[in-house]
This record gives sequence, structure tokens and C-alpha cells, in this order.
Amino acid sequence: MDNDPRQPAMRMSEEDNSDQPELGRDSSSASIAEIARSLAAEPTVRLTLQRIVDVAAETIDGCDGAGLLLVSKGKIVVGAWSNELVRDVEEMEYEIGEGPCVDAIWERPTFESSDLRDQTSLWPTFAKRALGAGIESMLAFRLFASEETLGALDLYSFRRGAFDESARAFGTVFAALAALALAGARIHERDLAEAVGLREALSTRDVIGQAKGILMATRHIDADAAFDLLRTVSQSRNEKARQIAEYVILTGSLPDL
Repeated sequence: MDNDPRQPAMRMSEEDNSDQPELGRDSSSASIAEIARSLAAEPTVRLTLQRIVDVAAETIDGCDGAGLLLVSKGKIVVGAWSNELVRDVEEMEYEIGEGPCVDAIWERPTFESSDLRDQTSLWPTFAKRALGAGIESMLAFRLFASEETLGALDLYSFRRGAFDESARAFGTVFAALAALALAGARIHERDLAEAVGLREALSTRDVIGQAKGILMATRHIDADAAFDLLRTVSQSRNEKARQIAEYVILTGSLPDL
């Protein structure tokens, strides 16, 4: 597993294709496109994470369960898992700070162990506990978009040597699709939050403008004085200016201090 998954796949001529591993259970262009659409279909980051691990467990040869650790503000956090056993293993990896996902995030973009017994010196606590849970082999991929590391995907198997060359090749493609879907979901959530915030800001401005107009008419004051009244009452009552403005619109007067 020396190849860096960040490097784009080379286009091969027909005679060169004979040396390339087949990709996963169904490596057709239609199947890969279907996986890409499936991963990108969820409307939130949380649902996207769950779709990633579920589809990984279903489509990657040798995989009995998949888990995902995320990077948030420079720290690793638990993301998602395909079953309860994987949840326990992922949470354990997060708590002790050692294991394939941790190494895939910080050390190198892929990590494979065909037999976890060979990793007891590298991950003394993780390997022992994972073996105790029935995990025999694993494969981990870093998830990244551009230069940003998003997290890592762990694939677990109850059999030694479960991940062959075909599974590794398909896993590399899958990890790239998963990273793009996750990055897209994050952007969507951020844009949605910004849009909601903008709508709320515009709505608040309109409400305060209406309240200022009422105060200007009823108290015969200018716009600045009307706004100062709203702000003073807001601070005195420890309520948002919008709440005071809504009260003015509803009653025609300011609430008591």
C-alpha cells in the first residue's frame, strides 16, 4: 500500500489493463457513478457520514464493518459506524489515540494489516482489544479534499487477509468519493446556515424598522432617537431588540422597564 490515494489514477491503454486489479464487487462505471450519487444524496453531514460507512460495508469485498473518525478543529472525533461492534472499536480507538484511523489521519494516507497480530507492537492496546472483539484484519484510508484532511475510513474484517488487491483498489476509489461527498455536505450545511442567518438578519431589520416607524409617529422623534429607545429597553429588560420591536408592533408602545 505505498501508493498515495491523492494521486489521480492514470489512464491505461487496453494492453495495460490486463495488469490492473478489478475494483470491488461491481467496478463498472455505472456502479461507481451510482455509489457517487448515493453518497452525495444526503442533505446533512451526519446522514452523509452514515451513508458512507453503510455503503462501504455493503460494497467493499472482505469488509464486515466500517467506521469513520473525523477531524474537527485539529482534533479527532468519532464520526459514524456501520454496526455496534465497530462503534465500540472506533470509540476505543478515539479514546486511546492509537489505531489505523489515527495513523491514516496523521501519519500516512493508507494503512493495511492483513493480520492484526502483527501490529501488537505498533498499537499494543488497540490491537489487543480489536482482536478480542473478533477483528482479524483491517484497511484504513485518509479522507481528504484538496489539502484538508477530513478524517479516515476504517474497514474491518473477521478474517485474516480479507482485503485483496481488488478490495484495496476499490477502497481507494471509494475513499475519494466519500471525501468529496463529505466535503460537499459540509459546504451545503455552511451555505444553508449562512442563508438562514441572512434571512433572519433581514427579517430582524424589517421588524426593527417597523417598530422605529411606530415610535417616530407616536412620540414625534427621529429615527436615531427611536432606535435608542429600542436599544435602551432591550438592555434594561435583557431581551433582544427584535423582541422589543415585535412588542411595539403588536401594542403600539414600548414595554415597561
